[in-house]
Amino acid sequence: MPKILVVDDSPVVKKIVTTTLAKKGFEVKEALDGVAALEVLISEKIDLVITDLNMPKMDGLQLTREIRKNPTYKRIPIIMLTTNPSEEQKALEAGANLYLKKPVTSEELISHVQKFLGL
Repeated sequence: MPKILVVDDSPVVKKIVTTTLAKKGFEVKEALDGVAALEVLISEKIDLVITDLNMPKMDGLQLTREIRKNPTYKRIPIIMLTTNPSEEQKALEAGANLYLKKPVTSEELISHVQKFLGL
């Protein structure tokens, strides 16, 4: 099953997203911020990234730009989740494939994940 990296500094959001994905059989890795996410990407083969926008150390925009700059994982689909709807254009310009406003339903999230992974 595909491996998904969930990047969020909120333990509650991270737990909800991780549990939703795990129930569908996905292997899920977690990171607290963009810096930790890049460390996971270096050490693991990740098939999709779900990231928050606002995080300490490295936010979702900067993480997305870093992923897109690296030839090894620049093609990984990135879904950005945020409570701030005014940042959608910035997220898409940074290279996110999809921008979802929190809260997102489990069904909606799974539907998008499956679409990006070709399932």
